[in-house]
Amino acid sequence: MADPAATPREHRAHAPASVRCFVLTVSDTKTPETDTSGAVIRELLGAGGHQVAGSAIVRDEPADVQRVVREACARDVVQAVIITGGTGITSRDSTYEAVDALLDKRLPGFGELFRMLSYEDVGAAAMLSRAQMGILARRIVVSLPGSPNACRLALEKLLVPELGHLVREVSR
Repeated sequence: MADPAATPREHRAHAPASVRCFVLTVSDTKTPETDTSGAVIRELLGAGGHQVAGSAIVRDEPADVQRVVREACARDVVQAVIITGGTGITSRDSTYEAVDALLDKRLPGFGELFRMLSYEDVGAAAMLSRAQMGILARRIVVSLPGSPNACRLALEKLLVPELGHLVREVSR
């Protein structure tokens, strides 16, 4: 039985070094050739020792986003789904609501930390981000803004260092 008083460092020591991720870009305009945010996520996952188990681009339509997230989480090979796009506040931004409706658990600390770190780069505009993290079917699901810089920040500072720890905890 795991020691409930174990530290995060001890948890990380027993966490998988490599996590298999599905990358989803939500955009009405991006193509595989112009999906710079998805490319940044895939690149940084690989550089961090993680694997890309698949990727897709879907329009910013809640039913399409939910379908792809459900399908990815149903695959045994996928341990985390990382979504970019549709987290703002325009009338077409619906990723937050689509994903939130699916989640079994929410991890609000991720969005809080992301916005705090974003504030250092973009100032008060950080409050416009609705980045989020939660759990669906024992998979980590993360929604990031569509900005390549925002994706880089989230991957480098939050996700790449903690994905193994997150997967270890959600698998217990």
